[in-house]
Amino acid sequence: MPVKAVIFDFIGTLVSVVGYSYEDSVRKLCESVADAGFDVDSARFLEAYRKAHLKYREVRYGKLVEVTNAVWISEALNELGYKSTPEDDRVKQAVNAFFRDYLASLKTRKCAKKTLKWVSAHYKTGLISNFTYAPVIYAALRKLQLSRFFSVILVSHAVGWRKPHPKIFRKALNTLKVKAEESVFVGDSPKEDIKGAKNAGMKTIFIPSQFYTMENLNETPNAHADYCIKNLCQLPTVIAKLG
Repeated sequence: MPVKAVIFDFIGTLVSVVGYSYEDSVRKLCESVADAGFDVDSARFLEAYRKAHLKYREVRYGKLVEVTNAVWISEALNELGYKSTPEDDRVKQAVNAFFRDYLASLKTRKCAKKTLKWVSAHYKTGLISNFTYAPVIYAALRKLQLSRFFSVILVSHAVGWRKPHPKIFRKALNTLKVKAEESVFVGDSPKEDIKGAKNAGMKTIFIPSQFYTMENLNETPNAHADYCIKNLCQLPTVIAKLG
């Protein structure tokens, strides 16, 4: 069956994370919490935040239900005796402070823009990203001038489901109005992208990244890509073979 749609993962697949410091982001998170008027010791806050993170990590990776950072921050503050909700503007400011450096660190991979231009001229084009705070992905796509290439952009924070859950793949397919067998998913995660898309009935193309290697793909049970490419420059040729 001919290919009608190509759907991409984002971080790792289309962009790399360059020069990012998680420790700096944590420091800025603590500073933002303090600036918002929460008079709490940084060490105590980070311990409560870590506990909330681990609690919701089980939900996110076990049930594949996305939980945003705002929930972790709010729960950590409540644990320390402060009243807050994930919708609290002070909490949102803290999330933005945490991700500011991460957003700045995202750089397009070789041939990303050129390949997306070609793909979007020939096929319906979509993006599915697992990310706990959707505004970061939307802002990155605008900053890197990639938004215009996609007819649908789905982020797990906004959808509620994480890859490899089939619901997030089906939502993309339904929005693009294509069947699973008429689509190709391009990603770097053996489990979330390749296995997830394959289970949803899609063709798959694996691309190694700073996060995952060919060894990772080979070691992941039932993660069988239809094709593997070394870089995005090779993608048009491979998609032509599939379609």
